[in-house]
This record gives sequence, C-alpha cells and structure tokens, in this order.
Amino acid sequence: MSHTLAVGFDGSRESRAAAEWAAGEARLRTLPLRLVQVWEPLPEPLAQASLPDAGTSRDGTAEGGLREAAEELRLRHPGLDVRTEQLSGGPAEALCRAAAEAELLVLGSRGMSGLGGFLVGSVGLAVVAHAERPVVLVRAPGPADGHDTGDAHGPVVLGLDTGRPSEALIEFALTEAVRRGAAVRVVHGWSPKPSYAYALAADPGLHETLAQYESTALTEMLHPWREKFPDLEITAESRYGSPAAQLVEASRDARLVVVGRRIRRRGPGAHVGHVTHAVLHHCTAPVAVVPHD
Repeated sequence: MSHTLAVGFDGSRESRAAAEWAAGEARLRTLPLRLVQVWEPLPEPLAQASLPDAGTSRDGTAEGGLREAAEELRLRHPGLDVRTEQLSGGPAEALCRAAAEAELLVLGSRGMSGLGGFLVGSVGLAVVAHAERPVVLVRAPGPADGHDTGDAHGPVVLGLDTGRPSEALIEFALTEAVRRGAAVRVVHGWSPKPSYAYALAADPGLHETLAQYESTALTEMLHPWREKFPDLEITAESRYGSPAAQLVEASRDARLVVVGRRIRRRGPGAHVGHVTHAVLHHCTAPVAVVPHD
C-alpha cells in the first residue's frame, strides 16, 4: 500500500468539494494527495469512427484541468504534496485500484435538492461496495448550503453494532477524532428479535430488561477503547429503534460519520448493508465507510 491519500477527480463541483476535503485530511495525516482521474475507453467501433485527434484533444483537456486543480490545491494548502494520475478503464474498477494503493479514497457526491443528504451514483456505490480500503463520500454544497464538510466543531459519530463489532471500525473512528481534536459520539440502535414479540406482549418489563442489556453491552465493548484513548471524550447511546434513523439524526451536527461494511469474499456481488446505504443517502456530513471482516 502506498502512503498516500487518493481522491477521485473529474472536474465536477462534487469532485472539487471532495478534493478540498481530502486536502485537509491529507494534511492531518501528513500524506501526499493523489488526484485520480479516470477515462473510460470508447468501444472499439466508436473509437474507429472518431476523428484521429479526438482522443488526444479530450485527454489533453482533461490533463490540463487536472493540473490546474492540483495547482489550486497547492496554493490553498501550502506545503501539501499534490500529485496527479490518469487511469484508464471502468470508473468503479479503476477507483477501487486507486483505493487499494492508498490509505483512504475520497469521492464527491451530489446533494439532494430540498431533502439534504447525498445522491450517490452507481459508480460511488460500486466503489464503496468493493473497495477494501476506507472510502469517504463528501457532499457538494447546494445553492442554499453553506458547507459540505460537516460541522467543524462537531463530534465524530460512529455507528456501532454490538452484535458484530469490528476493531478496525472503532480504531478508525477514534483515530480520526484524535486527529481533529474532536469528541466521539457512539450511536447504537436496536430492536427486539421477532421471536420476542409474544414475550414482550406478556411481560411489559421485558423491554426495559432488553434495553439495559444493550446499554451494558455497549458500555463493556467501549471500556478497553476508553483505556486506550484516555484523553478522548467518548459518549455512547443505545436506543430502541432504527440504527439508520438514529445515525442520520446524529449526523446533523457531526464533522464526520463513520460506518462499517462487511467484506464478502464468497457469493456473487457485494453489498453495503441497509444501514450504511441509508446513511450514505441521507447524512449531510462526510461519511466514511470502513470495510472489515
């Protein structure tokens, strides 16, 4: 793995917002920043029918825009090592390769007018679903928005499943908080298993028992992390209800939201999970998706 931070760049407002966020993150990590641009080759019949200099002109224009964006970032972030790279191939596959060679990949996403949150395209979802390195999606500001990078003074919000916790996910979130001098807010949503339906109806006190169990499990899970990060403010909340809805609500004043995705090495396709999918589409703060076993 190369010690760099990569960002997908295509000249759009979304990718420029991602590049600006990535530049700040690269400075926090003291890493070089790689602006990665992907060109998808034309199908052979179209390529043969194109004018002889069409590809050269297109690539030259793109390369010029890439160099210009890199120079603008260097001016806004003095001392930052900004590199450029052009890749050829399918966008999702090429960006996954770029992610494999970096500590982190950052992508831009369009804001949904009037609703807030992300409009995540097929390429972004495919990269999040297949990349085996953390991927951050950064929302570009809309006409009425004043920011695209979350609340600069807010916490890092971590979505955690006590049933299948991941050390890599927790470590990522807490380390990001330390880099930013931010607090961590751990959010855990839970619902009783369907098999508890009759028992809950017969014993109203069972709900309180389950709530206490979930809260205790979360506290015990975080105990060693509080010892490992003694100077870090970590608050935790375990609430009944949809984890996705609670994370979206918590994200309103967050500077970064961190969620996980399980790596599937068997079976067809790859999935991000319904909670992560909802968070990607409805959080306005940047969202980091951390793949883990």
